[in-house]
Amino acid sequence: MGSKETPKEKRERLRQNELKNNPTGSLNEGLKKAENGNLVDLSGGMGWKGTGLLILVLVLGFIIYNFIFR
Repeated sequence: MGSKETPKEKRERLRQNELKNNPTGSLNEGLKKAENGNLVDLSGGMGWKGTGLLILVLVLGFIIYNFIFR
């Protein structure tokens, strides 16, 4: 019985092959992604503690903003 490849491993393998075969295309994609980034990528990279801290900072910033500019 051969080893089963998980979907995550398959995506990573395909991404690595794409990087080898087309380095300038992946550079262009990376630049465009940096311009348009999304919240899912941000929170996915931080984990649950980082995401909770980010939400807390945003809420506190909103409350402070309301007290100052009211």
